[in-house]
Amino acid sequence: KLFRGVHLITTEQVLQALSNVMDPDLHKDLVSLQMIEDIHIEGEKVSFTLVLTTPACPLRTQLERDAREAVMTQTGAKEVNIKVISRTPGAKPLSLGDNQFGHVIAVGSGKGGVGKSTIASNLAISLAQQGANVGLMDADIYGPNIPRMLGIDEFHPTSKDGQKIQPAIAHGIKVVSIGFFVQEGQPLIWRGPLLHSAIQQFLSDFDWGCLDYLVVDLPPGTGDVQLSLAQSLPISGAVLVTTPQAVAVDDAYRATSMFEKLGVPVLGIIENMAFLELPDGSRMTLFGEGGGKALAERSGVPFLGSIPFDQQIVQNGDRGLLIVENHAESPAAQAIHTISSKVAAELSKQAYARVQEK
Repeated sequence: KLFRGVHLITTEQVLQALSNVMDPDLHKDLVSLQMIEDIHIEGEKVSFTLVLTTPACPLRTQLERDAREAVMTQTGAKEVNIKVISRTPGAKPLSLGDNQFGHVIAVGSGKGGVGKSTIASNLAISLAQQGANVGLMDADIYGPNIPRMLGIDEFHPTSKDGQKIQPAIAHGIKVVSIGFFVQEGQPLIWRGPLLHSAIQQFLSDFDWGCLDYLVVDLPPGTGDVQLSLAQSLPISGAVLVTTPQAVAVDDAYRATSMFEKLGVPVLGIIENMAFLELPDGSRMTLFGEGGGKALAERSGVPFLGSIPFDQQIVQNGDRGLLIVENHAESPAAQAIHTISSKVAAELSKQAYARVQEK
């Protein structure tokens, strides 16, 4: 249509253009997925809201670019403004008092020493860097390493209202750890009931607010804390950390089986310390090779990726620095960012699948 020489764009034309833009993860178009809202047209200027299915959407830039290009190409619009928000389809956040948790991600391992806490902390910060509200709960009661890794080992929790305790704020995320309440070197010799009580208090007594993701750093193995967490709240999914070493893989397989018995979806396997890159470009496999992929195939779960051994991870972690912030361009940091995007995408797909089943 032409009116006074100006091409009139209709809402139907905009929707038709956007119906040709596909979400690569969900394999449907943006209109069918109800990801387009609030279309406004002023002459040759179009604006609308793009509703992402997960706060840390790894495809945000691609979807924005494809949507803008489709509207401009197919409608003749000269300007396209896109407001981006996130809303998990059909997902109702878990509420515990005033606290709300969109997704709960458990990070576990079969044995200690595989870098589980390092992965959990960097994973949480990577999700926050992608625009999500993130909390990190250090549920490794017997070995709470998160405070030192995040540089908050001197933090002393307080309450503003005499009721809820304030979490620590570090690197853009909220953090709670039993390490805030015990003296350095003090052992916690607790049985199951005390562990269960601690987990429940972490979830309800602290002022988490409204989180998109709560990342939980579990102790290694298949013990009381894992069972208590599964009983206290629905876990959206678990990721298992292993090294390529056979004994680590065997123990991680047991942890995978445990989560399946508890009804917790296993989002995938992360292989940490996969190799050391030498100055000449060659790789030294310090703990064997291919264990993570083999475990993923054996368990029938996705392989999320390998993270190389990086001395900066060790040095930074001891000083309260995180590699995803301080060495963001390093291969290890890039691998963690890729893994966090895969985790976010997998959670989004699971949420969409639940909606389709209803």
